[in-house]
Amino acid sequence: MTGCPTAAPGRPVGRVLTAMVTPFNADGRLDLAKAQELARHLVDLGNDGLIVNGTTGEAPTTTDDEKADLIRAVAEAVGDRCTIIAGGSTYDTAHSVTMARRLAQAGAHALLAVTPYYSRPSQAGLIAHFTAIAEATDLPVVLYDIPPRAVVAIEVPTLLQLAEHPQIVAVKDAKGDLAAGAEVIANTELAYYSGDDVLNLPWLAVGAVGFGSIIGHVVGDRLKAMLDAFEKGDVAGAQEVNRSLMPVNRAMSRTGGGQGLVFAKAAMRLRGIDAGTPRLPLLPATDEQIAAIAADLAVAGVPLKSASETVVG
Repeated sequence: MTGCPTAAPGRPVGRVLTAMVTPFNADGRLDLAKAQELARHLVDLGNDGLIVNGTTGEAPTTTDDEKADLIRAVAEAVGDRCTIIAGGSTYDTAHSVTMARRLAQAGAHALLAVTPYYSRPSQAGLIAHFTAIAEATDLPVVLYDIPPRAVVAIEVPTLLQLAEHPQIVAVKDAKGDLAAGAEVIANTELAYYSGDDVLNLPWLAVGAVGFGSIIGHVVGDRLKAMLDAFEKGDVAGAQEVNRSLMPVNRAMSRTGGGQGLVFAKAAMRLRGIDAGTPRLPLLPATDEQIAAIAADLAVAGVPLKSASETVVG
């Protein structure tokens, strides 16, 4: 199995992973130079893994060529400093297998395999789908369990069976079922990553090893500090960091449920990196939302740039 630069025992793809937005220029085209700048910024901030071409990366609206080009650019920029986890799976198993191979060739260190959406497969279908992706390359695979988007959840017996596959090493959980996750953690070697920022600390309490975050765009350093504190047995310290993140989580909710990428692009611009606007059907944050996000981030002590300092893409 191909190695991940930030892998460690029990953490096959790192600890603090941010689901990176995909930068577009003013014409709506992929901006690879900006993607490299953003990737370097996120690693400098404390992220040791980047999820590229995920939901927050607007995977539904980027082409196969764009996905491969983006992985190649990010790998060139930070591939020796962080683990690059590539999204690219869809509701089509054959297409997902093709993309897994292509993204591996482009420089990904691991693959993020989402539950097939829209088609609503059976649990047996999920096993066949994920197994096909896992056997397409020698890269480790992170399962993405997100029933709010995919409708179908990966049930505990299914996870227990998939855990037997040597390539399937982790779960990014956006299901929020701590009891189910605890059962899987107790009975398999799957590494769990919180896929919902408001549940990051609770997930650590049941055995998760890290985060697949959106707010890591602006507070990756604090997420690392919270994880460090918890692992040292300083639960009170971890709780204190978590409290400091509450305004950031509130800021993320300003753009509506399930639209974390809209928040992230607005927040990055406030931080001085303009990653462009989302592609339709998503709309950019309104002026009112941006003002509210800026106020929340200021309360949280997140440094912001003035309008004149923002780098326009």
